[in-house]
Parts: sequence; structure tokens; C-alpha cells
Amino acid sequence: MMTPQCFIGTWRIVEMETWDADAFDLAGPAHFTFAKDGFGRFRFIAVEGDMDCRFVERDGKPFVEFSWSGNDESDAASGRGWATVDGDAMTGRIFIHDGDDSAFTAKRGGDVEVKRRTPRRNHQ
Repeated sequence: MMTPQCFIGTWRIVEMETWDADAFDLAGPAHFTFAKDGFGRFRFIAVEGDMDCRFVERDGKPFVEFSWSGNDESDAASGRGWATVDGDAMTGRIFIHDGDDSAFTAKRGGDVEVKRRTPRRNHQ
């Protein structure tokens, strides 16, 4: 599945319901990054993961639902989440399996170094 253009790129997390900026930027700039191939990555606090995304439209707005796997303070972690885009703002909620969840707001752009770890899908 290809990523809609409005999601592609890096989104800097600027607010989280559960944690303040000092916490969510603990391991570096908190962010979500969406690649063209339907995958993405995120980081906040000591949680980082690779996302497998599904894009749709809801209420006339671009919408993504994703599952993720990664780590939380070096322990294996997984979860799910969703987000919607309205201009240069993205809002959504991320869930850590058997753990916390938080609403978030992110703004397009920002200087964030992202290393891709997710294998590419085979499109046939």
C-alpha cells in the first residue's frame, strides 16, 4: 500500500496527553516518520518502533491506522495507533500493548534523524 502524499515525511511531536515535552523528547526529538511504501517509524520517551500502516479517509480527512513493533527501554514492545492529518497538523492516539496510551499532536517537519529498520514489502 502506498502512503498518501499528505502523510509522507517527518512529523515532530509537539504535545502528548500523557507526558510533557521533557519526557517525550527524552531520547531525542519525538516524531513520526512515514515512508512512501506504507511503512513508518516513531520515537518518544524511550519508546521507538516500526509501523505497518493502513490508509483510508474518514469524515473527509486522510486517516491512518497502524500496528507497531519495537522497544520500550530496550524491552520488546508493540501496539497500535491512529492519526489524521489536517494541513500541517497531525493528531492521533498511540497505544502500547499492555501499557500506556496517549493522544498526540505533531507538526510537519523538524530536524529529526531517522534510521530505517523496516523491510520493504513485496508488491506484486
